[in-house]
Amino acid sequence: MRVEVKNSSFSGHRIDHLRLSDPSTACSLKRNSDSTYVIADVPLNACGTQMEEDNENLIFKNEITTVDNSRDLITRKHLVEVKFKCQYSKHGNVSLGFIAHRENITVWEKGLGTFTYQFEFYPDDKFRTKIDPSSYPLEYDVGSRIYMKIKASSQLSTTDLSVESCRAAPYNNPNNLPTYSIIEDGCAVDSTVQIHSSHQKQFKFSMEAFKFIGLHDQVYINCLVLMCEAGAPKERCSQRCINSPRSGGRLGKREAVTQTARHLISQGPLRLRRSAERTESPVVNVDLNLVFIAGCLLAAVGMICGVVVYKTRVSRLDLYELKEEV
Repeated sequence: MRVEVKNSSFSGHRIDHLRLSDPSTACSLKRNSDSTYVIADVPLNACGTQMEEDNENLIFKNEITTVDNSRDLITRKHLVEVKFKCQYSKHGNVSLGFIAHRENITVWEKGLGTFTYQFEFYPDDKFRTKIDPSSYPLEYDVGSRIYMKIKASSQLSTTDLSVESCRAAPYNNPNNLPTYSIIEDGCAVDSTVQIHSSHQKQFKFSMEAFKFIGLHDQVYINCLVLMCEAGAPKERCSQRCINSPRSGGRLGKREAVTQTARHLISQGPLRLRRSAERTESPVVNVDLNLVFIAGCLLAAVGMICGVVVYKTRVSRLDLYELKEEV
Protein backbone atom coordinates (compact mmCIF):
# COMPACT_ATOMS: atom_id res chain seq x y z
CA MET A 1 0.00 0.00 0.00
CA ARG A 2 1.19 3.51 -0.75
CA VAL A 3 -0.17 6.40 1.31
CA GLU A 4 0.57 10.10 0.84
CA VAL A 5 -0.55 12.65 3.44
CA LYS A 6 0.24 16.39 3.39
CA ASN A 7 2.60 17.53 6.11
CA SER A 8 0.07 20.22 7.11
CA SER A 9 -2.18 17.44 8.40
CA PHE A 10 0.39 16.84 11.14
CA SER A 11 0.74 20.47 12.21
CA GLY A 12 3.20 20.80 15.04
CA HIS A 13 4.65 17.29 14.58
CA ARG A 14 8.00 16.49 13.01
CA ILE A 15 8.58 13.46 10.79
CA ASP A 16 10.63 12.01 13.67
CA HIS A 17 7.44 11.80 15.70
CA LEU A 18 5.45 9.89 13.03
CA ARG A 19 5.44 6.15 12.64
CA LEU A 20 3.48 3.16 11.40
CA SER A 21 2.05 0.48 13.68
CA ASP A 22 5.44 -1.21 13.63
CA PRO A 23 8.15 1.23 14.82
CA SER A 24 11.08 -0.77 13.40
CA THR A 25 13.71 0.99 11.30
CA ALA A 26 12.71 -0.94 8.16
CA CYS A 27 9.27 0.70 8.37
CA SER A 28 10.51 4.26 8.89
CA LEU A 29 8.52 7.01 7.19
CA LYS A 30 11.68 9.07 6.59
CA ARG A 31 12.71 6.91 3.65
CA ASN A 32 10.24 8.26 1.07
CA SER A 33 8.76 11.42 2.68
CA ASP A 34 9.65 14.91 1.50
CA SER A 35 8.99 18.50 2.55
CA THR A 36 5.43 18.41 1.20
CA TYR A 37 4.14 14.90 1.85
CA VAL A 38 4.51 12.14 4.39
CA ILE A 39 4.78 9.05 2.19
CA ALA A 40 4.40 5.48 3.43
CA ASP A 41 5.12 2.42 1.27
CA VAL A 42 3.59 -0.33 3.39
CA PRO A 43 3.95 -4.07 2.72
CA LEU A 44 0.79 -6.13 3.13
CA ASN A 45 2.62 -8.60 5.39
CA ALA A 46 4.87 -6.33 7.46
CA CYS A 47 5.15 -3.01 9.32
CA GLY A 48 2.25 -3.92 11.59
CA THR A 49 -0.27 -4.36 8.77
CA GLN A 50 -3.26 -6.42 9.90
CA MET A 51 -5.50 -8.45 7.64
CA GLU A 52 -9.24 -8.90 8.09
CA GLU A 53 -11.75 -10.55 5.83
CA ASP A 54 -15.45 -10.75 5.16
CA ASN A 55 -17.45 -12.81 2.71
CA GLU A 56 -16.34 -10.76 -0.27
CA ASN A 57 -13.03 -9.06 0.51
CA LEU A 58 -9.60 -9.22 2.09
CA ILE A 59 -8.92 -6.01 4.03
CA PHE A 60 -5.41 -4.79 5.00
CA LYS A 61 -5.16 -2.09 7.69
CA ASN A 62 -2.44 0.09 9.15
CA GLU A 63 -2.08 3.62 10.52
CA ILE A 64 0.24 6.57 10.80
CA THR A 65 0.31 7.92 14.33
CA THR A 66 2.17 10.58 16.31
CA VAL A 67 4.37 9.75 19.30
CA ASP A 68 6.66 11.73 21.57
CA ASN A 69 9.28 9.01 21.43
CA SER A 70 9.50 6.42 18.67
CA ARG A 71 10.49 3.80 21.25
CA ASP A 72 7.32 4.21 23.31
CA LEU A 73 5.01 1.23 23.53
CA ILE A 74 2.11 2.93 25.33
CA THR A 75 0.71 6.45 25.73
CA ARG A 76 -1.96 8.21 27.71
CA LYS A 77 -2.12 11.26 25.49
CA HIS A 78 -4.52 12.01 22.69
CA LEU A 79 -2.58 11.16 19.52
CA VAL A 80 -3.13 12.10 15.91
CA GLU A 81 -3.96 8.95 13.99
CA VAL A 82 -4.38 8.49 10.24
CA LYS A 83 -5.94 5.10 9.64
CA PHE A 84 -5.90 3.62 6.15
CA LYS A 85 -6.76 0.33 4.48
CA CYS A 86 -6.72 -1.46 1.15
CA GLN A 87 -9.46 -3.84 0.12
CA TYR A 88 -9.15 -6.70 -2.35
CA SER A 89 -12.04 -8.71 -3.71
CA LYS A 90 -11.82 -12.47 -3.13
CA HIS A 91 -13.33 -13.12 -6.54
CA GLY A 92 -12.03 -12.06 -9.92
CA ASN A 93 -11.22 -13.15 -13.43
CA VAL A 94 -7.71 -13.82 -14.62
CA SER A 95 -6.50 -14.76 -18.06
CA LEU A 96 -3.22 -15.82 -19.59
CA GLY A 97 -2.38 -15.57 -23.24
CA PHE A 98 0.66 -16.51 -25.29
CA ILE A 99 1.74 -16.58 -28.91
CA ALA A 100 2.62 -20.13 -29.86
CA HIS A 101 4.28 -19.45 -33.23
CA ARG A 102 7.81 -17.99 -33.00
CA GLU A 103 8.59 -14.98 -35.12
CA ASN A 104 11.75 -14.57 -37.17
CA ILE A 105 14.97 -13.78 -35.33
CA THR A 106 17.22 -10.94 -36.52
CA VAL A 107 20.82 -10.57 -35.30
CA TRP A 108 23.73 -8.32 -36.15
CA GLU A 109 27.35 -9.46 -36.43
CA LYS A 110 30.31 -7.13 -36.74
CA GLY A 111 31.80 -7.33 -40.21
CA LEU A 112 28.96 -9.47 -41.56
CA GLY A 113 25.95 -7.24 -41.06
CA THR A 114 22.39 -8.26 -40.22
CA PHE A 115 20.98 -11.79 -40.49
CA THR A 116 17.39 -12.96 -40.21
CA TYR A 117 16.56 -16.58 -39.40
CA GLN A 118 13.20 -18.15 -40.21
CA PHE A 119 12.17 -21.53 -38.79
CA GLU A 120 8.89 -22.94 -40.13
CA PHE A 121 6.94 -26.18 -40.44
CA TYR A 122 5.46 -27.43 -43.72
CA PRO A 123 2.67 -29.89 -44.55
CA ASP A 124 4.70 -32.04 -46.97
CA ASP A 125 8.08 -32.55 -48.64
CA LYS A 126 7.34 -29.94 -51.33
CA PHE A 127 8.15 -27.14 -48.83
CA ARG A 128 6.06 -24.68 -50.83
CA THR A 129 3.67 -23.10 -48.33
CA LYS A 130 4.43 -22.94 -44.64
CA ILE A 131 1.78 -23.95 -42.13
CA ASP A 132 -0.34 -20.98 -41.08
CA PRO A 133 1.03 -19.47 -37.83
CA SER A 134 -2.53 -19.18 -36.49
CA SER A 135 -2.71 -23.00 -36.51
CA TYR A 136 -0.15 -23.33 -33.69
CA PRO A 137 0.25 -25.35 -31.58
CA LEU A 138 0.37 -27.94 -34.36
CA GLU A 139 -1.01 -31.41 -33.74
CA TYR A 140 0.69 -34.59 -34.94
CA ASP A 141 0.12 -38.29 -34.47
CA VAL A 142 3.10 -40.11 -33.03
CA GLY A 143 4.98 -41.63 -35.98
CA SER A 144 3.75 -39.15 -38.61
CA ARG A 145 6.39 -37.12 -40.45
CA ILE A 146 7.21 -33.52 -39.52
CA TYR A 147 8.65 -31.31 -42.27
CA MET A 148 10.82 -28.34 -41.24
CA LYS A 149 12.80 -25.65 -43.02
CA ILE A 150 15.33 -23.19 -41.65
CA LYS A 151 15.98 -20.22 -43.91
CA ALA A 152 18.46 -17.37 -43.50
CA SER A 153 18.61 -14.03 -45.23
CA SER A 154 21.41 -11.49 -45.01
CA GLN A 155 22.72 -8.28 -46.49
CA LEU A 156 25.61 -10.23 -48.01
CA SER A 157 25.01 -12.61 -50.88
CA THR A 158 28.25 -14.53 -50.22
CA THR A 159 27.19 -16.26 -47.02
CA ASP A 160 26.12 -19.82 -46.22
CA LEU A 161 23.92 -21.27 -43.50
CA SER A 162 25.10 -24.05 -41.19
CA VAL A 163 22.80 -25.96 -38.82
CA GLU A 164 25.04 -27.13 -35.99
CA SER A 165 22.51 -29.00 -33.89
CA CYS A 166 18.81 -29.50 -33.28
CA ARG A 167 17.27 -30.83 -30.10
CA ALA A 168 13.75 -31.43 -28.90
CA ALA A 169 12.45 -30.53 -25.45
CA PRO A 170 9.04 -30.71 -23.77
CA TYR A 171 9.49 -27.18 -22.42
CA ASN A 172 10.08 -23.75 -23.89
CA ASN A 173 13.49 -23.58 -22.17
CA PRO A 174 16.02 -25.79 -24.02
CA ASN A 175 18.23 -25.92 -20.92
CA ASN A 176 15.60 -27.87 -18.99
CA LEU A 177 15.80 -31.64 -19.03
CA PRO A 178 14.91 -33.87 -20.73
CA THR A 179 16.21 -33.02 -24.21
CA TYR A 180 16.47 -35.31 -27.22
CA SER A 181 19.17 -34.90 -29.89
CA ILE A 182 18.04 -34.79 -33.50
CA ILE A 183 21.15 -33.33 -35.16
CA GLU A 184 24.59 -32.96 -33.57
CA ASP A 185 27.69 -31.41 -35.19
CA GLY A 186 25.77 -31.20 -38.45
CA CYS A 187 25.04 -34.96 -38.41
CA ALA A 188 21.64 -36.62 -38.11
CA VAL A 189 21.60 -38.69 -34.92
CA ASP A 190 17.92 -39.63 -34.95
CA SER A 191 17.39 -42.61 -37.24
CA THR A 192 14.23 -41.14 -38.81
CA VAL A 193 15.83 -37.82 -39.87
CA GLN A 194 15.90 -37.10 -43.61
CA ILE A 195 17.88 -34.16 -45.02
CA HIS A 196 15.90 -33.00 -48.04
CA SER A 197 18.31 -30.26 -49.06
CA SER A 198 21.09 -28.21 -47.53
CA HIS A 199 22.57 -25.44 -49.63
CA GLN A 200 23.54 -21.82 -49.12
CA LYS A 201 20.81 -20.24 -46.99
CA GLN A 202 18.25 -23.06 -46.65
CA PHE A 203 18.14 -26.29 -44.67
CA LYS A 204 15.18 -28.64 -45.21
CA PHE A 205 14.72 -31.74 -43.10
CA SER A 206 12.05 -34.00 -41.65
CA MET A 207 11.64 -36.65 -38.96
CA GLU A 208 8.98 -38.88 -37.44
CA ALA A 209 6.96 -37.31 -34.64
CA PHE A 210 7.50 -38.69 -31.14
CA LYS A 211 6.50 -37.87 -27.57
CA PHE A 212 8.51 -37.78 -24.40
CA ILE A 213 7.72 -40.55 -21.96
CA GLY A 214 5.61 -39.29 -19.09
CA LEU A 215 3.08 -36.48 -18.89
CA HIS A 216 4.62 -34.47 -21.73
CA ASP A 217 2.21 -33.87 -24.61
CA GLN A 218 4.15 -31.21 -26.48
CA VAL A 219 7.54 -30.76 -28.08
CA TYR A 220 9.65 -27.71 -28.94
CA ILE A 221 12.42 -27.91 -31.57
CA ASN A 222 15.54 -25.84 -30.80
CA CYS A 223 18.42 -25.46 -33.27
CA LEU A 224 21.85 -23.80 -33.13
CA VAL A 225 22.72 -22.12 -36.41
CA LEU A 226 25.48 -19.87 -37.78
CA MET A 227 26.43 -18.11 -40.99
CA CYS A 228 29.78 -18.29 -42.81
CA GLU A 229 31.52 -16.63 -45.70
CA ALA A 230 30.69 -18.72 -48.75
CA GLY A 231 33.48 -20.86 -50.17
CA ALA A 232 35.93 -20.40 -47.32
CA PRO A 233 37.47 -23.89 -46.82
CA LYS A 234 38.18 -23.42 -43.12
CA GLU A 235 34.69 -22.26 -42.21
CA ARG A 236 32.25 -24.44 -40.29
CA CYS A 237 29.68 -24.21 -43.11
CA SER A 238 32.02 -26.02 -45.52
CA GLN A 239 32.55 -28.95 -43.14
CA ARG A 240 28.91 -30.12 -42.87
CA CYS A 241 28.82 -33.30 -40.76
CA ILE A 242 32.04 -33.50 -38.73
CA ASN A 243 31.26 -36.00 -36.00
CA SER A 244 29.57 -39.01 -37.54
CA PRO A 245 30.70 -42.66 -37.77
CA ARG A 246 30.01 -42.38 -41.48
CA SER A 247 32.51 -39.55 -41.85
CA GLY A 248 35.45 -41.75 -40.90
CA GLY A 249 36.09 -40.24 -37.49
CA ARG A 250 35.96 -36.91 -35.76
CA LEU A 251 37.60 -33.99 -37.47
CA GLY A 252 39.65 -31.55 -35.45
CA LYS A 253 38.53 -28.03 -34.68
CA ARG A 254 38.92 -25.70 -37.59
CA GLU A 255 40.17 -22.16 -37.27
CA ALA A 256 37.35 -19.66 -37.57
CA VAL A 257 38.01 -17.00 -40.21
CA THR A 258 34.74 -15.29 -41.09
CA GLN A 259 31.72 -16.78 -39.41
CA THR A 260 29.07 -15.63 -37.00
CA ALA A 261 28.49 -16.78 -33.47
CA ARG A 262 26.03 -19.61 -32.93
CA HIS A 263 22.44 -18.45 -32.56
CA LEU A 264 19.57 -20.37 -30.97
CA ILE A 265 16.32 -20.49 -32.93
CA SER A 266 13.25 -22.48 -32.01
CA GLN A 267 9.75 -23.29 -33.12
CA GLY A 268 6.72 -24.92 -31.52
CA PRO A 269 5.05 -26.21 -29.63
CA LEU A 270 3.98 -29.36 -31.40
CA ARG A 271 1.24 -31.23 -29.60
CA LEU A 272 1.54 -35.00 -29.87
CA ARG A 273 -1.74 -36.83 -29.74
CA ARG A 274 -1.92 -39.85 -27.45
CA SER A 275 -3.02 -43.22 -28.85
CA ALA A 276 -6.36 -42.94 -27.05
CA GLU A 277 -7.00 -39.62 -28.83
CA ARG A 278 -6.22 -40.79 -32.33
CA THR A 279 -7.69 -44.31 -32.23
CA GLU A 280 -11.21 -44.67 -30.97
CA SER A 281 -12.47 -47.98 -29.67
CA PRO A 282 -14.58 -49.77 -32.31
CA VAL A 283 -18.29 -49.35 -31.70
CA VAL A 284 -20.68 -52.05 -32.92
CA ASN A 285 -24.15 -50.72 -33.61
CA VAL A 286 -26.59 -53.53 -32.93
CA ASP A 287 -30.13 -53.39 -34.32
CA LEU A 288 -32.45 -54.26 -31.45
CA ASN A 289 -35.09 -55.56 -33.86
CA LEU A 290 -32.59 -58.09 -35.22
CA VAL A 291 -31.75 -59.13 -31.68
CA PHE A 292 -35.45 -59.68 -30.89
CA ILE A 293 -36.03 -61.69 -34.09
CA ALA A 294 -32.95 -63.81 -33.46
CA GLY A 295 -34.12 -64.47 -29.92
CA CYS A 296 -37.55 -65.54 -31.14
CA LEU A 297 -36.01 -67.90 -33.70
CA LEU A 298 -33.84 -69.51 -31.04
CA ALA A 299 -36.85 -69.92 -28.75
CA ALA A 300 -38.89 -71.46 -31.58
CA VAL A 301 -36.08 -73.90 -32.42
CA GLY A 302 -35.89 -74.87 -28.75
CA MET A 303 -39.65 -75.49 -28.58
CA ILE A 304 -39.61 -77.65 -31.74
CA CYS A 305 -36.73 -79.68 -30.40
CA GLY A 306 -38.67 -80.20 -27.15
CA VAL A 307 -41.78 -81.39 -28.99
CA VAL A 308 -39.76 -83.82 -31.13
CA VAL A 309 -38.09 -85.29 -28.04
CA TYR A 310 -41.46 -85.62 -26.25
CA LYS A 311 -43.10 -87.36 -29.26
CA THR A 312 -40.14 -89.72 -29.57
CA ARG A 313 -40.45 -90.71 -25.92
CA VAL A 314 -44.21 -91.25 -26.25
CA SER A 315 -43.75 -93.41 -29.34
CA ARG A 316 -41.22 -95.58 -27.58
CA LEU A 317 -43.57 -95.99 -24.59
CA ASP A 318 -46.46 -97.05 -26.87
CA LEU A 319 -44.29 -99.65 -28.58
CA TYR A 320 -43.21 -101.04 -25.21
CA GLU A 321 -46.83 -101.41 -24.06
CA LEU A 322 -47.79 -103.21 -27.31
CA LYS A 323 -44.95 -105.69 -26.81
CA GLU A 324 -46.16 -106.45 -23.27
CA GLU A 325 -49.72 -107.18 -24.52
CA VAL A 326 -48.48 -109.57 -27.23
